[in-house]
Amino acid sequence: MSLVRLRLDLAYDGTDFAGWARQPGLRTVEATLVEALARVLRQPAVQVTVAGRTDAGVHAQGQVAHADVDAQAWEAMPGRSSRTPEESLVIRLTGVLPPDVVVHRVAVAPPGFDARFSALRRLYAYRICDTAARQDPLRRASVLRHRRALDVEAMDAASRLLLGRHDFAAFCKPREGATTIRTLENLSWTRPTRGADEGLVVARVQADAFCHSMVRALVGASLAVGEGRRPVTWPAELLASRKRDPGSAVAPAYGLTLEEVTYPPDEEVGLRAAQTRAIRSAEDIDRPCG
Repeated sequence: MSLVRLRLDLAYDGTDFAGWARQPGLRTVEATLVEALARVLRQPAVQVTVAGRTDAGVHAQGQVAHADVDAQAWEAMPGRSSRTPEESLVIRLTGVLPPDVVVHRVAVAPPGFDARFSALRRLYAYRICDTAARQDPLRRASVLRHRRALDVEAMDAASRLLLGRHDFAAFCKPREGATTIRTLENLSWTRPTRGADEGLVVARVQADAFCHSMVRALVGASLAVGEGRRPVTWPAELLASRKRDPGSAVAPAYGLTLEEVTYPPDEEVGLRAAQTRAIRSAEDIDRPCG
């Protein structure tokens, strides 16, 4: 069977999902998408690879996945209409997917494209409301309500000490055989004065990749600083220790959203995938800041 690799750009509300990855007996984004693809393509075994496996309750606005589909089924997608296969698949998926998952765009992927390994970086946002005057019941599933006022400047200062290529073992749930070395390109905290997030406390977290629970652990450490329970240098001290601290809580999932996944130009996606698959060396890290 001849296959065509497709890139799918999608978004979802993670509230009622047990995360991205398929799990027996649980509702997941992967299983929901695979079922929809199999139904509209009439292809029983569709394999989907995603840029970032989000945890239970985590949302996505800019998720990317790829799927290898039967070439004949792909070409037959428009039927008698004048639409392209890309347009037709988006329309048909919209008709069968539940309202908390939306595929915005479908395109034939460039040679060598891998949604996970070709990615240059992932950008997440974590949103917190620390004042009753800004609480919005319409955003209760995507913004964390926090009872204490937060020192955003202290949180931002602490976060900047973590930037660079480090072993983030102190902020990751361990997985056997998996590296915890990552390049944290940005971790900043602001209180926007305009736009949809006006008055909220918002983190922007960007890295080449993230290990399990890393973003929420970074947010949890930042909250301890913002509440005044820990000094600005504490997150950097955790980083240097390379050990999980029982006193460092992981922030709730629902405040976290995958905002964007960035890829290189089409002609470089194959090279990027090969580079990313290479094992990160334990010696290839920056010295912890602070």
